[in-house]
Amino acid sequence: MNRRNMILGGTALVALGACADSKFKRYNGPEVTYVLVNKGARNMYLLHYDKVLQDYRIRLGFAPMGHKEIEGDGRTPEGIYLIDRRNPNSRFHLSLGISYPNERDRERAKALGKPPGGDIFIHGQKHPLKKDKDDWTWGCIAVKNKEIEDIYAMVRDGTPIQINP
Repeated sequence: MNRRNMILGGTALVALGACADSKFKRYNGPEVTYVLVNKGARNMYLLHYDKVLQDYRIRLGFAPMGHKEIEGDGRTPEGIYLIDRRNPNSRFHLSLGISYPNERDRERAKALGKPPGGDIFIHGQKHPLKKDKDDWTWGCIAVKNKEIEDIYAMVRDGTPIQINP
């Protein structure tokens, strides 16, 4: 091996080592076919058909009871949505977008004369030391930063998410 290749090879090894500390992980396990959230129990499950691959304790909006109706109500939506986008530069470490509001949500908010809100995500923590027992988001589903790294790698865009009361 000539000197140039040895130098380049060493650089590649350093870069791979740096990837090990990255918030971006790889996942080669079974496909996550469904995400199930039970708001009352504060649990989220990543499923491969009917098999639970992972489960997580979650935090919700600051007023979590009931379906999200309008912007700023602090509620987490209920129903079936899709994971429809991802934000690698989230203020909350990493985040996966939920397709709220749907047409029914928009109609309900319009009937109340208010906007439905949006930007509902599964995300990490802005402040990792925040008390784990508190619901604190504006309607999102929050997990620990290390957990969102796994979820971000495992869940693909287009995956259905069911959010139950």
